[in-house]
Amino acid sequence: MSILKIVPANIKDICLIISTFCVFYLLSHHPLTTLTPIPTITVVTPPATTTTTVVTPPATTTIRHLLFSIASSTKSYSIRKPYLRLWYKPNSTKAFIFLDRPVSTASNSDSDTPPVIISSDTSRFPYTFPKGLRSAIRVARIVKEAVELQSNNDDGDDDDIRWYVFGDDDTVFFTDNLVRVLSKYDHNQWFYIGSRSESYEQNAQHSFDMAFGGGGFVISRSLARVLARVLDSCLMRYAHVYGSDSRVYSCLSELGVELTHEPGFHQVDVRGDLFGILAAHPLSPLLSLHHFDIIDPLFPGLTKLESVKHLFEAVDHDPGRILQQSVCYDSSKSITVSVSWGYVVQVFEGNQLLPDLIRVQKTFTSWRRKENFFSSLHMFNVRDYGKDPCKNPDLFFFDGVVPEENMYSTLYKRKKSTNCTRSNAIRDLINVKVFSQKLDADTQQMSFLRRQCCEILPPYSETMVIALRRCEMDELIAMNP
Repeated sequence: MSILKIVPANIKDICLIISTFCVFYLLSHHPLTTLTPIPTITVVTPPATTTTTVVTPPATTTIRHLLFSIASSTKSYSIRKPYLRLWYKPNSTKAFIFLDRPVSTASNSDSDTPPVIISSDTSRFPYTFPKGLRSAIRVARIVKEAVELQSNNDDGDDDDIRWYVFGDDDTVFFTDNLVRVLSKYDHNQWFYIGSRSESYEQNAQHSFDMAFGGGGFVISRSLARVLARVLDSCLMRYAHVYGSDSRVYSCLSELGVELTHEPGFHQVDVRGDLFGILAAHPLSPLLSLHHFDIIDPLFPGLTKLESVKHLFEAVDHDPGRILQQSVCYDSSKSITVSVSWGYVVQVFEGNQLLPDLIRVQKTFTSWRRKENFFSSLHMFNVRDYGKDPCKNPDLFFFDGVVPEENMYSTLYKRKKSTNCTRSNAIRDLINVKVFSQKLDADTQQMSFLRRQCCEILPPYSETMVIALRRCEMDELIAMNP
C-alpha cells in the first residue's frame, strides 16, 4: 500500500491554489466597477404648443481631442527623446516639439517622436528678470503658435482639438488618465488646469495660483483661442517675471481666469529619492512626472530611463490604478501592508494607522541645494523617514504584470534583506502577489474618489497574496480589534 507523503513544497502549492480561489471569490462578491444604478425617470411630454430645444452633449473626449505642445531646445532635444517616446504614440497622439532653431534632418525625421516646429523670433519682446533666460518668452509664446498652427491647418483639424496641453521635453504624461480627467470638464468653457509646485518656497516666489509648466498644464480650446489673440500684449507687460509659465499665468489672470487644480500633475521640485511621494500618491490619477534628470532612479538597480520604462509596464495594463495606495491589515499577526500599485508594497510590523500612512515620507531633499527653513517646507503632509532601516518597513518593488482571467496580478519582489529582527511572518517573505480588476476610471469615479480596500489572504510564508477590491459602504480601513 502506497502512502502519500505531504512535503513542504506540496503544502505551499496547495496554499497558493486555495488563495487563488479566495481571490476569485472576493472579487466576484466585491466588484470593483459596479456603480449605483441610475433611477428611472419618467418624462412628461410637454403640450403641443410648447417649443423645446434638445441640447446634444459633446461626444466623449478621446486622445484625438488633445494637442500636446512640448517646449524643447536643440541642446536638450536629443537627450530627452527617450522620455517623449514613452508616452507619444504616432498613430493616436497629436503633438508638436517646439525648438529654438533647426536640427539635423536625421533628428527631425524620427517617426516615433512628434513633428518639430521652429519657434518664431521673439527678440522684440523685453526680458528684465536678473540672471534669467530669454527663452522663457519663446516657450510662453508656444501657446499662441500652437493655436494659430491648428487654426491654419488646411484639414480643418482645429475643430477636433478640445484641449491644448503644454509641457517640457522631460515631462512624461500619462495620457489615458489625462483624457479621463479632462472628460470631467466642458472644453467650451474657459478652463486653465494644472498644479502648483511641491515646494512652498517655489510657490511663494512665483505664485500659489499658477500651474507650473514642467508638471504640464491644460487650456481649453475656447480659452486658448482668446489667449492667443492677447498674449503678445501681455508679454510686453511682464518682462520682469522669471519663467514662461509665469507669463502665461499673468495673462490668464488679466482675462479673469483662475487655476483649476488637479493634483495629478507633478512639477517635482524636489531632489533625490522620490519614493515617499510615489508611495503615498493622492487618490487623483497620475497625470505627469517631471525632472527625471534631477531625481534618483525610481526603482533600485535600474537607470533613470529604465525605471520610467518599468513603471510604464504597469501603466500600460491599468493606467487609472497606477500609484493608487490601498492599505490592509492582518490582525492575527499584527502586520500592516501598504500597496502602491505598480510601484511598491510596504510591510510594517504592528498596527499602522491609515492617516499616518497616507502622509508623504521625506525620502527626498529640497529643491534649493542649500536648505533653509522655507525651502524645507512642502505643499503636503510630511513625515520623517527613519535613518535606522530596522525601524522602516520592508519594501517589495514592482517586478511585473501577469494577466489572469478578468483580472491582473502584479508581482513585487523584496528589496535586499537586512539583518533586522522581524517576526516570522515578515522575515520569510520573498514575494507579494496583488490581484485586481482593471480600475474603471470613468468620469463618475474621477469626480467621487474613494480609496479601495484590500485583503491579505492567509496562509502565507514566502509569498503573500493580496486582493484589491471596492470598499463596502460603511467599511473602515483599520485593523480589527
